[in-house]
Amino acid sequence: MRPIHYQRQIEGISAVLMPFRPDGRPDYDAFQAHLERTLDAGLIPAVNMDTGYVHLLTPQERREVLALTSRLARGRPFVAGAFVEGESGDLVALYCRETDLIQAHGGMPILFQSTALISLPEAELVEVYRQVAARCERLLAFELGPMFAPFGAIYSLAVIEELMHIPQVVGIKHSSLRRDLEWQRLDLRDRVRPDFRIYTGNDLAIDMVIYGSDYLLGLSTFAPYEFARRDAYWAQGDPRFYELNDVLQFLGHFAFRPPVPAYRHSAAQFLQLRGWLASDATPPGAPRRPDSDREVLAVILEKLESLV
Repeated sequence: MRPIHYQRQIEGISAVLMPFRPDGRPDYDAFQAHLERTLDAGLIPAVNMDTGYVHLLTPQERREVLALTSRLARGRPFVAGAFVEGESGDLVALYCRETDLIQAHGGMPILFQSTALISLPEAELVEVYRQVAARCERLLAFELGPMFAPFGAIYSLAVIEELMHIPQVVGIKHSSLRRDLEWQRLDLRDRVRPDFRIYTGNDLAIDMVIYGSDYLLGLSTFAPYEFARRDAYWAQGDPRFYELNDVLQFLGHFAFRPPVPAYRHSAAQFLQLRGWLASDATPPGAPRRPDSDREVLAVILEKLESLV
């Protein structure tokens, strides 16, 4: 069990939902508005992520998201996914093409896993990271559990340690939805490279931040202001952290129940209830939640609003 790190400053990165229009096209106006909310809340936005339907966007749509984010950020930090799933060719060259583009727009790349990457022997996989990182000022790694996407995988601790030895790789998002695996990574970080960031992607255990993780969460796109308030409470030693965290965690357990990828529709439902989206539309083929979920989400929203 990890010790609790009281009153630590939490670095919050929020994976921003890509809203869709009823005609199945990305709603860039709604995306821009929500990106601005995320920035205004003081969170670092992450775009072209799983929450942003990166796997269903065309390359041109992903570039449009990147350009729009760069314009709105106006020099403020943001993270963007380097996504190459489904493409053929030299894997290092494919990833470098994406990381170069992200950096040219002022963002920090996070290297999205792909079927080709996770199929490699461990030594070759680490070498891909090493070669891509050599072209980057700063790079994030990513472990995505297969419950989120079939091209994701959770690495061995040996791989994680090798990634920690790559200077440009400054952190990793860990999305196994398991506390024990994340605690192992935190212990390893403390021994090997204390400045390395472990970003929890555990939407079912968002209190991992009290044990030394930071976060890169899809759940925070439901409530960026509330997450920022929760983080401030923890840094200040304010006991109101616990009640607000509990309500946000209830939202996480409800929204991220199986099938997990349907959480994106839960986010659209929740943001529509908040008056922030005109539609809860999703792209063709994306899993959806029943309309009856709205009653539960409305109760959670009322409770959140009462706390902030």
